[in-house]
Amino acid sequence: MSFGKNILTYQNDILHDIDELLQIRSVSANDKKTASKALDWILKKAESMGFHTKNIHGIAGHVEFGQGPELAAVLAHVDVVPAGEGWSVEQPYALTEKNGRLYGRGIVDDKGPAVVALYCLKALKDHGIVPKRRIRLIFGAAEEIGMNDMETYFREEEMPDMAFTPDSEYGICHCEKGILQIEISSETNDSPVLKAFHAGTAINAVPFKAEALVGETPVHAVGKAAHASTPQDGINAAAHLIHSIAADFGSDSLNNLCRFLHTAVGSETDGTSLGIACQDEASGTLTVNLGKVEIDARHSHAFLDIRYPVTADFTEILKTVGRKAAPYSLKVGVYNHEAPLSVEDDAPVIAVLQNAYKNITGQDAVLYSTGGGTYARTLKNNGVAFGPVFEGDESHIHDVDESIDKENFFTHAQICLEALCGFALTETKP
Repeated sequence: MSFGKNILTYQNDILHDIDELLQIRSVSANDKKTASKALDWILKKAESMGFHTKNIHGIAGHVEFGQGPELAAVLAHVDVVPAGEGWSVEQPYALTEKNGRLYGRGIVDDKGPAVVALYCLKALKDHGIVPKRRIRLIFGAAEEIGMNDMETYFREEEMPDMAFTPDSEYGICHCEKGILQIEISSETNDSPVLKAFHAGTAINAVPFKAEALVGETPVHAVGKAAHASTPQDGINAAAHLIHSIAADFGSDSLNNLCRFLHTAVGSETDGTSLGIACQDEASGTLTVNLGKVEIDARHSHAFLDIRYPVTADFTEILKTVGRKAAPYSLKVGVYNHEAPLSVEDDAPVIAVLQNAYKNITGQDAVLYSTGGGTYARTLKNNGVAFGPVFEGDESHIHDVDESIDKENFFTHAQICLEALCGFALTETKP
Protein backbone atom coordinates (compact mmCIF):
# COMPACT_ATOMS: atom_id res chain seq x y z
CA MET A 1 0.00 0.00 0.00
CA SER A 2 1.28 3.46 -0.85
CA PHE A 3 1.88 5.75 2.08
CA GLY A 4 -0.51 8.32 0.59
CA LYS A 5 -3.56 6.19 1.40
CA ASN A 6 -3.01 6.95 5.10
CA ILE A 7 -4.62 10.36 4.58
CA LEU A 8 -8.02 8.70 4.20
CA THR A 9 -8.20 8.03 7.94
CA TYR A 10 -8.50 11.80 8.46
CA GLN A 11 -11.28 12.29 5.92
CA ASN A 12 -14.02 13.43 8.32
CA ASP A 13 -11.69 15.79 10.17
CA ILE A 14 -10.52 17.29 6.89
CA LEU A 15 -14.08 18.00 5.75
CA HIS A 16 -15.02 19.47 9.13
CA ASP A 17 -12.06 21.82 9.12
CA ILE A 18 -12.57 22.86 5.52
CA ASP A 19 -16.13 23.84 6.40
CA GLU A 20 -14.86 26.03 9.25
CA LEU A 21 -12.27 27.69 7.03
CA LEU A 22 -14.72 28.30 4.17
CA GLN A 23 -17.02 30.14 6.56
CA ILE A 24 -14.34 32.79 7.07
CA ARG A 25 -15.18 35.13 4.18
CA SER A 26 -11.58 35.93 3.40
CA VAL A 27 -12.07 37.91 0.19
CA SER A 28 -8.72 39.70 0.15
CA ALA A 29 -9.84 42.22 -2.47
CA ASN A 30 -12.54 43.44 -0.10
CA ASP A 31 -11.14 42.92 3.38
CA LYS A 32 -7.50 42.11 4.13
CA LYS A 33 -8.30 41.78 7.85
CA THR A 34 -10.68 38.90 7.23
CA ALA A 35 -8.08 37.23 5.03
CA SER A 36 -5.67 37.54 7.95
CA LYS A 37 -8.26 35.82 10.15
CA ALA A 38 -8.21 32.86 7.78
CA LEU A 39 -4.41 32.76 8.08
CA ASP A 40 -4.68 32.89 11.86
CA TRP A 41 -7.19 30.04 11.79
CA ILE A 42 -4.98 27.63 9.87
CA LEU A 43 -1.84 28.49 11.86
CA LYS A 44 -3.71 27.91 15.15
CA LYS A 45 -5.04 24.62 13.82
CA ALA A 46 -1.45 23.61 13.06
CA GLU A 47 -0.36 24.60 16.56
CA SER A 48 -3.10 22.40 18.01
CA MET A 49 -1.51 19.50 16.10
CA GLY A 50 1.83 20.19 17.77
CA PHE A 51 3.62 22.00 14.94
CA HIS A 52 5.82 25.07 15.10
CA THR A 53 4.31 28.04 13.27
CA LYS A 54 5.28 31.57 12.35
CA ASN A 55 3.09 34.48 11.27
CA ILE A 56 4.68 37.07 8.97
CA HIS A 57 2.89 40.41 9.42
CA GLY A 58 -0.57 38.87 9.18
CA ILE A 59 -0.20 38.33 5.44
CA ALA A 60 1.70 35.03 5.29
CA GLY A 61 3.06 32.35 7.58
CA HIS A 62 4.34 28.82 7.79
CA VAL A 63 4.07 25.50 9.59
CA GLU A 64 7.29 23.51 9.95
CA PHE A 65 8.14 19.86 10.63
CA GLY A 66 11.56 18.21 10.75
CA GLN A 67 15.15 19.38 10.91
CA GLY A 68 18.10 19.93 8.62
CA PRO A 69 19.63 22.59 6.36
CA GLU A 70 17.51 21.70 3.33
CA LEU A 71 13.94 22.87 2.91
CA ALA A 72 10.98 21.50 0.94
CA ALA A 73 7.61 23.20 0.95
CA VAL A 74 3.98 23.24 -0.08
CA LEU A 75 2.50 26.68 -0.74
CA ALA A 76 -1.24 27.39 -0.50
CA HIS A 77 -3.41 30.46 -0.03
CA VAL A 78 -6.39 31.04 2.24
CA ASP A 79 -7.82 34.14 0.58
CA VAL A 80 -10.51 33.85 -2.08
CA VAL A 81 -12.27 35.84 -4.78
CA PRO A 82 -15.86 37.05 -4.16
CA ALA A 83 -18.56 34.38 -4.32
CA GLY A 84 -20.70 36.20 -6.88
CA GLU A 85 -24.37 35.47 -7.53
CA GLY A 86 -26.27 32.47 -8.82
CA TRP A 87 -24.94 29.50 -6.81
CA SER A 88 -26.95 26.28 -6.83
CA VAL A 89 -26.19 25.69 -3.14
CA GLU A 90 -27.59 27.77 -0.31
CA GLN A 91 -24.33 28.89 1.29
CA PRO A 92 -21.33 29.64 -0.98
CA TYR A 93 -19.21 30.39 2.11
CA ALA A 94 -19.60 26.92 3.61
CA LEU A 95 -18.96 23.34 2.60
CA THR A 96 -21.89 21.63 0.88
CA GLU A 97 -21.82 18.03 -0.34
CA LYS A 98 -24.25 17.38 -3.18
CA ASN A 99 -24.43 14.58 -5.74
CA GLY A 100 -20.93 13.41 -4.96
CA ARG A 101 -19.38 16.89 -5.23
CA LEU A 102 -17.98 19.31 -2.66
CA TYR A 103 -19.12 22.93 -3.11
CA GLY A 104 -17.96 26.21 -1.60
CA ARG A 105 -15.87 29.29 -2.38
CA GLY A 106 -12.32 28.10 -1.81
CA ILE A 107 -12.93 24.34 -1.83
CA VAL A 108 -10.57 24.13 -4.82
CA ASP A 109 -8.89 27.57 -4.83
CA ASP A 110 -7.24 27.14 -2.38
CA LYS A 111 -8.63 26.48 1.10
CA GLY A 112 -9.49 22.84 0.51
CA PRO A 113 -5.95 21.95 -0.64
CA ALA A 114 -4.51 24.07 2.20
CA VAL A 115 -6.32 21.98 4.83
CA VAL A 116 -5.36 18.77 3.03
CA ALA A 117 -1.68 19.80 3.09
CA LEU A 118 -1.90 20.40 6.84
CA TYR A 119 -3.34 16.95 7.46
CA CYS A 120 -0.67 15.45 5.22
CA LEU A 121 1.95 16.96 7.50
CA LYS A 122 0.05 15.57 10.49
CA ALA A 123 0.03 12.13 8.86
CA LEU A 124 3.83 12.21 8.53
CA LYS A 125 4.13 13.15 12.18
CA ASP A 126 1.55 10.64 13.42
CA HIS A 127 3.21 7.77 11.53
CA GLY A 128 6.66 8.53 12.89
CA ILE A 129 8.24 9.69 9.64
CA VAL A 130 11.58 11.40 10.36
CA PRO A 131 12.21 13.85 7.49
CA LYS A 132 15.69 14.17 6.03
CA ARG A 133 14.99 17.89 5.60
CA ARG A 134 12.63 20.47 7.00
CA ILE A 135 9.19 20.52 5.46
CA ARG A 136 7.16 23.71 5.49
CA LEU A 137 3.61 24.53 4.62
CA ILE A 138 3.65 28.16 3.56
CA PHE A 139 0.29 29.92 3.66
CA GLY A 140 -0.58 33.29 2.18
CA ALA A 141 -3.54 35.65 2.53
CA ALA A 142 -3.17 37.84 -0.55
CA GLU A 143 -2.69 35.51 -3.53
CA GLU A 144 -5.80 36.75 -5.31
CA ILE A 145 -4.62 40.37 -5.25
CA GLY A 146 -1.15 40.07 -6.70
CA MET A 147 0.82 37.69 -4.43
CA ASN A 148 2.52 40.42 -2.43
CA ASP A 149 2.07 38.01 0.48
CA MET A 150 4.86 35.81 -0.89
CA GLU A 151 6.96 38.86 -1.70
CA THR A 152 6.66 39.85 1.95
CA TYR A 153 7.27 36.31 3.15
CA PHE A 154 10.44 35.70 1.15
CA ARG A 155 11.94 39.00 2.21
CA GLU A 156 12.25 37.46 5.67
CA GLU A 157 12.30 33.70 5.07
CA GLU A 158 14.47 31.38 3.00
CA MET A 159 13.57 30.06 -0.43
CA PRO A 160 12.70 26.32 -0.52
CA ASP A 161 15.03 23.96 -2.36
CA MET A 162 11.96 22.35 -3.92
CA ALA A 163 8.25 22.96 -3.57
CA PHE A 164 4.83 22.74 -5.15
CA THR A 165 1.54 24.56 -4.87
CA PRO A 166 -1.74 22.60 -5.17
CA ASP A 167 -3.44 25.43 -7.02
CA SER A 168 -3.82 24.23 -10.59
CA GLU A 169 -4.53 20.98 -12.45
CA TYR A 170 -2.85 17.61 -12.78
CA GLY A 171 -0.24 16.59 -14.15
CA ILE A 172 2.62 18.99 -13.42
CA CYS A 173 2.49 22.64 -14.46
CA HIS A 174 6.15 23.53 -15.04
CA CYS A 175 5.53 26.62 -17.16
CA GLU A 176 3.38 29.68 -16.37
CA LYS A 177 2.81 32.66 -18.63
CA GLY A 178 3.77 36.10 -17.42
CA ILE A 179 0.98 38.17 -15.90
CA LEU A 180 0.77 41.86 -16.73
CA GLN A 181 -2.13 43.76 -15.16
CA ILE A 182 -2.53 47.24 -16.60
CA GLU A 183 -4.57 50.18 -15.34
CA ILE A 184 -5.88 52.50 -18.05
CA SER A 185 -7.34 55.71 -16.72
CA SER A 186 -8.42 59.28 -17.13
CA GLU A 187 -9.13 61.75 -14.36
CA THR A 188 -12.12 63.00 -16.32
CA ASN A 189 -15.32 61.59 -17.76
CA ASP A 190 -15.75 63.39 -21.07
CA SER A 191 -18.96 61.63 -22.10
CA PRO A 192 -21.99 63.89 -22.57
CA VAL A 193 -24.36 61.18 -21.34
CA LEU A 194 -22.45 58.25 -19.79
CA LYS A 195 -22.67 59.14 -16.12
CA ALA A 196 -21.56 55.85 -14.54
CA PHE A 197 -20.27 52.41 -15.46
CA HIS A 198 -19.40 49.59 -13.08
CA ALA A 199 -18.23 46.07 -13.95
CA GLY A 200 -16.07 43.41 -12.36
CA THR A 201 -15.05 42.55 -8.82
CA ALA A 202 -11.58 41.11 -9.52
CA ILE A 203 -9.08 41.90 -12.26
CA ASN A 204 -8.23 38.23 -12.66
CA ALA A 205 -11.79 37.20 -13.50
CA VAL A 206 -14.11 37.77 -16.45
CA PRO A 207 -16.88 40.09 -15.17
CA PHE A 208 -20.27 38.40 -15.25
CA LYS A 209 -22.28 41.58 -14.66
CA ALA A 210 -22.00 45.21 -15.80
CA GLU A 211 -24.16 48.25 -15.07
CA ALA A 212 -24.23 51.76 -16.52
CA LEU A 213 -26.23 54.97 -16.39
CA VAL A 214 -26.69 56.58 -19.80
CA GLY A 215 -28.47 59.88 -19.35
CA GLU A 216 -31.29 58.92 -17.04
CA THR A 217 -31.44 55.37 -18.41
CA PRO A 218 -29.95 52.50 -16.41
CA VAL A 219 -28.64 49.69 -18.61
CA HIS A 220 -26.99 46.43 -17.70
CA ALA A 221 -25.52 43.26 -19.14
CA VAL A 222 -25.08 39.74 -17.79
CA GLY A 223 -22.28 37.52 -19.04
CA LYS A 224 -20.46 34.45 -17.76
CA ALA A 225 -17.60 34.51 -15.28
CA ALA A 226 -14.32 32.70 -15.93
CA HIS A 227 -10.73 32.87 -14.76
CA ALA A 228 -8.62 35.52 -16.49
CA SER A 229 -6.19 32.83 -17.63
CA THR A 230 -8.95 31.41 -19.86
CA PRO A 231 -11.07 34.45 -20.76
CA GLN A 232 -12.33 32.68 -23.87
CA ASP A 233 -14.35 30.42 -21.55
CA GLY A 234 -16.39 33.37 -20.27
CA ILE A 235 -18.66 36.06 -21.64
CA ASN A 236 -17.37 39.51 -20.71
CA ALA A 237 -20.34 41.56 -19.51
CA ALA A 238 -18.31 44.80 -19.51
CA ALA A 239 -17.24 44.46 -23.14
CA HIS A 240 -20.73 43.53 -24.26
CA LEU A 241 -22.34 46.43 -22.40
CA ILE A 242 -19.92 48.92 -23.97
CA HIS A 243 -20.77 47.49 -27.39
CA SER A 244 -24.51 47.70 -26.67
CA ILE A 245 -24.31 51.34 -25.52
CA ALA A 246 -22.40 52.26 -28.67
CA ALA A 247 -24.96 50.44 -30.82
CA ASP A 248 -28.03 51.86 -29.07
CA PHE A 249 -26.94 55.38 -28.16
CA GLY A 250 -24.15 56.02 -30.67
CA SER A 251 -20.39 55.95 -30.16
CA ASP A 252 -20.50 59.61 -29.14
CA SER A 253 -22.26 58.51 -25.97
CA LEU A 254 -19.04 56.80 -24.84
CA ASN A 255 -16.23 58.57 -23.07
CA ASN A 256 -12.60 58.29 -24.20
CA LEU A 257 -11.91 55.24 -22.07
CA CYS A 258 -14.91 53.30 -23.36
CA ARG A 259 -14.17 54.32 -26.95
CA PHE A 260 -10.67 52.91 -26.52
CA LEU A 261 -12.00 49.69 -24.96
CA HIS A 262 -14.59 49.39 -27.71
CA THR A 263 -12.12 49.74 -30.58
CA ALA A 264 -8.87 48.30 -29.16
CA VAL A 265 -10.16 45.52 -26.91
CA GLY A 266 -13.81 44.73 -27.57
CA SER A 267 -14.72 41.12 -26.88
CA GLU A 268 -11.36 39.82 -28.13
CA THR A 269 -9.28 37.67 -25.84
CA ASP A 270 -6.09 37.40 -27.93
CA GLY A 271 -4.95 41.05 -28.13
CA THR A 272 -5.21 41.35 -31.90
CA SER A 273 -6.73 44.84 -31.98
CA LEU A 274 -4.36 45.96 -29.23
CA GLY A 275 -1.47 44.89 -31.43
CA ILE A 276 -0.02 42.49 -28.88
CA ALA A 277 -1.16 39.08 -30.15
CA CYS A 278 1.66 36.50 -29.95
CA GLN A 279 2.40 32.91 -29.00
CA ASP A 280 5.21 30.44 -28.43
CA GLU A 281 5.57 26.67 -28.39
CA ALA A 282 6.36 26.46 -24.68
CA SER A 283 3.34 28.30 -23.27
CA GLY A 284 0.84 29.02 -26.03
CA THR A 285 -0.99 32.22 -26.95
CA LEU A 286 -1.27 35.57 -25.22
CA THR A 287 -4.66 36.30 -23.63
CA VAL A 288 -6.36 39.55 -22.61
CA ASN A 289 -9.15 40.00 -20.08
CA LEU A 290 -11.02 43.25 -19.40
CA GLY A 291 -11.39 42.63 -15.67
CA LYS A 292 -12.80 45.81 -14.17
CA VAL A 293 -14.30 49.11 -15.31
CA GLU A 294 -15.15 51.94 -12.90
CA ILE A 295 -16.52 55.25 -14.24
CA ASP A 296 -18.22 58.06 -12.36
CA ALA A 297 -18.73 61.77 -12.98
CA ARG A 298 -15.04 62.59 -12.47
CA HIS A 299 -12.94 59.47 -13.00
CA SER A 300 -12.59 56.66 -15.54
CA HIS A 301 -10.58 53.53 -14.80
CA ALA A 302 -10.26 50.11 -16.46
CA PHE A 303 -8.00 47.14 -15.77
CA LEU A 304 -6.65 44.63 -18.28
CA ASP A 305 -5.21 41.27 -17.24
CA ILE A 306 -2.73 40.10 -19.91
CA ARG A 307 -1.18 36.62 -19.76
CA TYR A 308 1.82 36.59 -22.09
CA PRO A 309 4.03 33.73 -23.37
CA VAL A 310 7.25 33.00 -21.50
CA THR A 311 9.38 34.15 -24.44
CA ALA A 312 7.56 37.50 -24.88
CA ASP A 313 8.88 40.84 -23.59
CA PHE A 314 6.41 42.48 -21.23
CA THR A 315 8.00 45.92 -21.71
CA GLU A 316 7.18 45.80 -25.42
CA ILE A 317 3.63 44.74 -24.62
CA LEU A 318 3.25 47.68 -22.25
CA LYS A 319 4.69 50.13 -24.79
CA THR A 320 2.32 48.88 -27.48
CA VAL A 321 -0.73 49.31 -25.26
CA GLY A 322 0.50 52.79 -24.36
CA ARG A 323 0.79 53.74 -28.02
CA LYS A 324 -2.73 52.45 -28.69
CA ALA A 325 -4.15 54.44 -25.76
CA ALA A 326 -2.29 57.70 -26.49
CA PRO A 327 -4.77 59.05 -29.09
CA TYR A 328 -7.49 58.79 -26.46
CA SER A 329 -5.51 60.87 -23.90
CA LEU A 330 -5.44 57.95 -21.50
CA LYS A 331 -2.84 57.12 -18.87
CA VAL A 332 -1.43 53.58 -18.94
CA GLY A 333 0.37 52.13 -15.94
CA VAL A 334 1.41 48.77 -14.49
CA TYR A 335 -0.93 47.69 -11.71
CA ASN A 336 0.83 44.37 -11.16
CA HIS A 337 3.46 42.31 -12.96
CA GLU A 338 4.49 38.72 -12.33
CA ALA A 339 7.34 37.27 -14.37
CA PRO A 340 6.80 33.92 -16.11
CA LEU A 341 7.89 30.56 -14.73
CA SER A 342 9.79 27.81 -16.53
CA VAL A 343 11.16 24.76 -14.67
CA GLU A 344 13.38 22.25 -16.47
CA ASP A 345 11.89 18.82 -17.15
CA ASP A 346 14.68 17.06 -15.22
CA ALA A 347 14.48 19.21 -12.07
CA PRO A 348 14.48 17.14 -8.82
CA VAL A 349 11.04 18.40 -7.81
CA ILE A 350 9.61 17.04 -11.07
CA ALA A 351 10.89 13.54 -10.29
CA VAL A 352 9.40 13.55 -6.78
CA LEU A 353 5.99 14.64 -8.01
CA GLN A 354 5.97 12.24 -10.96
CA ASN A 355 6.66 9.36 -8.56
CA ALA A 356 3.91 10.49 -6.20
CA TYR A 357 1.34 10.76 -8.98
CA LYS A 358 2.18 7.36 -10.45
CA ASN A 359 2.23 5.63 -7.06
CA ILE A 360 -1.37 6.71 -6.42
CA THR A 361 -2.96 6.75 -9.88
CA GLY A 362 -0.83 4.26 -11.78
CA GLN A 363 -0.48 6.83 -14.56
CA ASP A 364 2.23 9.20 -15.73
CA ALA A 365 1.94 12.89 -14.83
CA VAL A 366 2.27 14.94 -18.00
CA LEU A 367 4.09 18.26 -18.01
CA TYR A 368 2.08 21.24 -19.23
CA SER A 369 1.93 25.04 -19.27
CA THR A 370 -0.80 27.43 -18.16
CA GLY A 371 -1.88 31.03 -18.28
CA GLY A 372 -2.80 30.82 -14.63
CA GLY A 373 -0.71 32.49 -11.99
CA THR A 374 0.25 30.51 -8.89
CA TYR A 375 2.72 30.82 -6.05
CA ALA A 376 5.08 28.62 -8.09
CA ARG A 377 6.29 31.69 -9.98
CA THR A 378 7.59 33.15 -6.68
CA LEU A 379 9.92 30.19 -6.15
CA LYS A 380 12.83 31.13 -8.45
CA ASN A 381 12.21 28.05 -10.63
CA ASN A 382 12.46 25.72 -7.62
CA GLY A 383 8.77 24.80 -7.66
CA VAL A 384 5.74 24.01 -9.78
CA ALA A 385 1.95 23.83 -9.59
CA PHE A 386 0.58 20.33 -8.95
CA GLY A 387 -3.13 19.51 -8.61
CA PRO A 388 -5.75 19.41 -7.20
CA VAL A 389 -8.07 19.34 -10.27
CA PHE A 390 -8.20 16.33 -12.57
CA GLU A 391 -8.94 16.54 -16.28
CA GLY A 392 -12.67 16.53 -16.98
CA ASP A 393 -13.70 17.74 -13.52
CA GLU A 394 -15.26 21.18 -14.07
CA SER A 395 -14.25 22.99 -10.90
CA HIS A 396 -15.59 26.48 -11.81
CA ILE A 397 -12.70 28.29 -10.13
CA HIS A 398 -13.48 32.02 -9.88
CA ASP A 399 -17.03 31.26 -11.01
CA VAL A 400 -20.26 30.40 -9.23
CA ASP A 401 -20.57 26.79 -8.00
CA GLU A 402 -16.86 26.28 -7.36
CA SER A 403 -16.72 22.55 -6.65
CA ILE A 404 -14.81 19.31 -7.02
CA ASP A 405 -15.72 15.64 -7.23
CA LYS A 406 -15.35 14.23 -3.71
CA GLU A 407 -13.57 11.07 -4.84
CA ASN A 408 -11.15 13.14 -6.91
CA PHE A 409 -10.56 15.44 -3.97
CA PHE A 410 -9.41 12.59 -1.77
CA THR A 411 -7.35 11.11 -4.58
CA HIS A 412 -5.59 14.48 -4.60
CA ALA A 413 -5.15 14.17 -0.83
CA GLN A 414 -3.41 10.83 -1.31
CA ILE A 415 -1.13 12.25 -4.00
CA CYS A 416 -0.31 15.23 -1.78
CA LEU A 417 0.68 12.97 1.11
CA GLU A 418 2.72 10.75 -1.20
CA ALA A 419 4.52 13.87 -2.47
CA LEU A 420 5.25 15.11 1.05
CA CYS A 421 6.57 11.67 1.93
CA GLY A 422 8.84 11.97 -1.09
CA PHE A 423 9.98 15.37 0.06
CA ALA A 424 10.69 13.92 3.50
CA LEU A 425 12.64 10.85 2.45
CA THR A 426 14.34 11.69 -0.86
CA GLU A 427 18.09 11.16 -0.45
CA THR A 428 19.39 13.39 -3.25
CA LYS A 429 19.75 17.05 -2.40
CA PRO A 430 17.45 19.11 -4.66
